[in-house]
Amino acid sequence: MAVRIRLRRLGGKKDAFFRIVVADSRSARDGRFIEEIGYYDPVEEPAKAKIDVDRARHWLDSGAKPSTTVRDLFRRANIMEWKPTEEEGESPISFELVGDAEDSAE
Repeated sequence: MAVRIRLRRLGGKKDAFFRIVVADSRSARDGRFIEEIGYYDPVEEPAKAKIDVDRARHWLDSGAKPSTTVRDLFRRANIMEWKPTEEEGESPISFELVGDAEDSAE
């Protein structure tokens, strides 16, 4: 089974809200999923995201492939390795990271 970490769309027309879910790659975008590990709200100013870091790292270590949008969110939240270029600069997204025991000890 190929497992993907991707966005599941919720909300109304022009009022999108996404949940970050782990799902079988063959299931529909808004269909069945294995686990919900966070959310992303691009409508708020600045955009908000909440990610369970422990579960995200668990699934990445287990071989789950993130979609391009989720990969970019994970990189901006420093869950995946990434060095921003001068053009990208600061992240316009405010992150709430949950369950990151390693970083909270510092």
